[in-house]
Amino acid sequence: MIIKPQRLLGEGLLASADRYQDKVAIISEGREYTFGQLKEDSMALASALLKIGLARGDRVAIYMDNSWTEAVAIYATTLAGGVFIAINPQTKGDKLQYILNDSGARILFAESRLEHELNIACNNTEQIEYIILHGRDVDLKVRDGINVENIENVSSAGNVKPLALNIIPNDLASLIYTSGSTGFPKGVMMTHQSMVFATWSLIEYLRLSQEERIMLVLPLSFDYGLYQLLMSVTIGATLIIEKSFIFLGSIYKQIEKTKPTVFPGVPTVFAMMISSYKRKPFSFDSVTKITNTAAALSTEYIPWLKKIFPNALIFKMYGLTECKRVSYLEPELIDKKTASVGKAIPGTEVFILRDDGKIAAPNEPGILYVRGPHVMAGYWNQEELSQEVLKPGKLPGERILCTNDLFKMDKEGFLYFVGRNDDIIKTRGEKVSPVEVENVINKLPGVNESAVIGVPDDIMGQVLVAYITCEKGKPITEKEVQQFCAGHLESFMIPQKVFILESLPKNANGKIDKLALLKQSL
Repeated sequence: MIIKPQRLLGEGLLASADRYQDKVAIISEGREYTFGQLKEDSMALASALLKIGLARGDRVAIYMDNSWTEAVAIYATTLAGGVFIAINPQTKGDKLQYILNDSGARILFAESRLEHELNIACNNTEQIEYIILHGRDVDLKVRDGINVENIENVSSAGNVKPLALNIIPNDLASLIYTSGSTGFPKGVMMTHQSMVFATWSLIEYLRLSQEERIMLVLPLSFDYGLYQLLMSVTIGATLIIEKSFIFLGSIYKQIEKTKPTVFPGVPTVFAMMISSYKRKPFSFDSVTKITNTAAALSTEYIPWLKKIFPNALIFKMYGLTECKRVSYLEPELIDKKTASVGKAIPGTEVFILRDDGKIAAPNEPGILYVRGPHVMAGYWNQEELSQEVLKPGKLPGERILCTNDLFKMDKEGFLYFVGRNDDIIKTRGEKVSPVEVENVINKLPGVNESAVIGVPDDIMGQVLVAYITCEKGKPITEKEVQQFCAGHLESFMIPQKVFILESLPKNANGKIDKLALLKQSL
């Protein structure tokens, strides 16, 4: 039998459905769904998308909770030749509107329960033609010209064959929006080629097989969460979808019940588990692999994780959305190279350059560069910003990724994270642009000036701390700032502490001196 190579993202589902028709692909909200069902529902929805006019390369926004329905929407979009944009359901209306307008999305999948944010976002969107809702019926007060349908009605109406064969590997598969230093999210362009390559590279070094049962507690809008779906579907494994990690007790019960073999997490998740373990010890024997990315995994966590997951290999990793994953540490080296994030993932290359452009010597700090098929095509509609991070490579016309992160590499080629070279804050596994938070705070009546910094925290990685000055005669409280932020930002972007000052420290150029504020916070 000739095995057809996978070139497009959706082909991973088609191949697994042929091999594992009746095997459980996804467990969501206590219900099991087979690969045959995933293919059938995805193809039906893809057909419906084509019937309502989806064209090759059209963007489809998916503003949904982690669920079977979101997984189907992702695969339906890619099978129909569209470009999916998974958006965190915590995203507020103003930011949702920006993403919809920036991407030029024509179709929006959304949860009915998010009607408040949808009404804010969709009245001033430029190109949205269809909103396809999941959940109870709601009366959206969106602008004229937007067709609002229920997902069940749309799916049942499709009878046009998906035309994925017209798509080639160089076409876009997804836009992944991530926080930027400008205060506006930027759309990372990922092609089918780059996502298929990254998926198989991850599968290889994580030593995954079709026997795995992967537990997903991270949002599918987060590329780390998204790739759990892509990997499990591609190799014929089972994905156990949870909406979030908010309720520890509920997650623990699900682990006991579903017996996952792989548990992906971020430092915040593991910190919460360690904290609860210290109060009352427990262990999960079924888990044979745990993975970590988004922020550095503290060396102090390792002994505790070994107690919670006594049979698990621990994979430390480093990555960024612009190339999905950069490096990983072989789990057998976790005690020998505890502080390292390992070496480049299979099929890729990394190197460190000094300020003068020369290769850094062993253990000399410099900026990390990444070379490989997994590097993004650029930022959507932001060529100038793309050129700042995509630099000329080793070959004529090649572009490599400048991470803007400081690293060191030892004599054996192992990487060590030194620090970020930009302003982005990483908290609870999420990237936060301080400018974005500052822009919101500055809209609060009475605020004169604001500055947001990230302060190191054992559990969160970093916590957001805001410093503000007020207009004369208009005092503002910490609670007022936090409540205002809660109405405009995702929960992880709300400052945990707010300090009201008479003035903010400035440097010689008149800019706010955030280093001075950080020293004040430590």
